[in-house]
Amino acid sequence: MSNHYSQSKALWAIVRASFKAIFAQPTSVVFSLLFPIIFILIFGAFGNEGIPVQRIALAPGSDTTNAVIDSLKSKNFIRFSYYADTAVMRKDLLKGKLTSIINITPVGDTASQRFLVSVRSTSASGSTFFLFLQNLENTILKSEVASTGQRKFIVKPEVSEGQQYRQIDFVLPGQLGFSILFSTLFGIAFTFFTLREQLVLKRFYASPVRRINILLGIGTSRLFFQLMNVVVLILFGHFFLDFTLQHGAVTFVEMVLFAIFMLFLLMGVGLIFASIAKTDTSIPLLINLFGFPQMLLSGTFFPISVFPKWLQDICNILPLTQFNNGMRKISFDGLHLWDCWKEIGILGLWMILIYAIVARVIRWN
Repeated sequence: MSNHYSQSKALWAIVRASFKAIFAQPTSVVFSLLFPIIFILIFGAFGNEGIPVQRIALAPGSDTTNAVIDSLKSKNFIRFSYYADTAVMRKDLLKGKLTSIINITPVGDTASQRFLVSVRSTSASGSTFFLFLQNLENTILKSEVASTGQRKFIVKPEVSEGQQYRQIDFVLPGQLGFSILFSTLFGIAFTFFTLREQLVLKRFYASPVRRINILLGIGTSRLFFQLMNVVVLILFGHFFLDFTLQHGAVTFVEMVLFAIFMLFLLMGVGLIFASIAKTDTSIPLLINLFGFPQMLLSGTFFPISVFPKWLQDICNILPLTQFNNGMRKISFDGLHLWDCWKEIGILGLWMILIYAIVARVIRWN
């Protein structure tokens, strides 16, 4: 009597084996499940139904007790910024970091009191000012209809010339950060992993050459190559796309020096990945786990101001955020390296932490 071959059991065995093969590869799980979830969470945090955020400041002495201010504060796409220094406030307005400065002053006696709403802006704010002006007019109209029905607020807009902020001034520093992040990590991690697997590092380690010189000797060539990319991108952006270099050659040199600082930080991260990776296939997974959240949360493609406050606090911890912020301050704002002490300090803390980990995990064989 011949045994009956069960097609259903064979199918079930194949299905189980396929699932085991899929989940045996962490990379497939991350790329097919984790990254889509990350994208959904991050882009879902934009909110505001696509309306750009309008940053507003109140002029010193402005009336704040009226219903219009309360109504504006309740709108989630209008954010009030508060300044202790009016000079800094005016500087931010000129550079487009503020949409408008408003000053509401009472006019007339108490019985027939009206309000003059002075709205100052510059050409640097672009279309966001006109969106805010429309929102302000609508808010005032609703407030007047709801109360007396009489015209109590007189809006007086004033637009002056500001520092032109082109899209390239935001995009290029972000692309610099994105480029050196992934290219440096992949270059350093795979280079040191291959040298370790081929026992080249072990032979170097047995030689009289100091270990720090071994690392610098091998890593410098990779960092120099990435630095050439930085130079080319900055010069191309400046001469062909009108990227702003506020102080010309001085700004260019300071941007290059700031990039070198970041490159040495990333070299340490690459050394960590090369040391803890068991196989070369796990290196891309480690790099993407480190790099993708930063690519999305560090102001590379869009400003982090689109995120909720709690997420912005997380963004500001990331090293790529500090690099992007520092590059934009140097290039567009015209600040010098010593003015970027906050960004350099945070990157310095990251570097200390990273190289402390490198000293513990680095493997020579």
